[in-house]
Amino acid sequence: MNDSTHDIRIRPGGLADAPAVLDMLDAAVAWMNGRGNTEQWGTTPYSRKPGGVARVERYMTENVPYIAELGGNGTPVGAMVLDSGPSPQMPIAPAGEPERYVRLLVSDRRYAGLGIGAALLAHAVEETRRAGVELLRVDCWAGGGGELVAFYERNGFAPTDRFLADSWPGQVLARRVG
Repeated sequence: MNDSTHDIRIRPGGLADAPAVLDMLDAAVAWMNGRGNTEQWGTTPYSRKPGGVARVERYMTENVPYIAELGGNGTPVGAMVLDSGPSPQMPIAPAGEPERYVRLLVSDRRYAGLGIGAALLAHAVEETRRAGVELLRVDCWAGGGGELVAFYERNGFAPTDRFLADSWPGQVLARRVG
């Protein structure tokens, strides 16, 4: 996919992209903490969380990762991971029909506002359709002022189920693509 407005190119990801994804996740934690949000992803950089590096490496090898690049220079500025359902570690019921599930979506905070997350979600819709699947779902943090839920709503998703993972409030959202 190419977004002509900002020249966003999306390509398949792989294990070699894991360090860049970890850097984006670490920067996102620092950015959120700087805004007073210590609840969404905690205060520990993702690369230092127990199992954090291994999880990203699994995303890059066991799931279907995509990397967004800006300006064709090959520098990753966003990442998305698709799977066939929610994480088994989350208290989220399977959809009961074939689905694609956004397991990770992160963008480089230095390029905020350029539509990187929206471009990755549009790519997820394309890939879901291409696979002959009609349902695309995602879950996200539902705390704070609901900004993250609103982001997904602006990108065509509708809230479905709320859940608690320990004390972490979450929201599942769905989008029909067929």
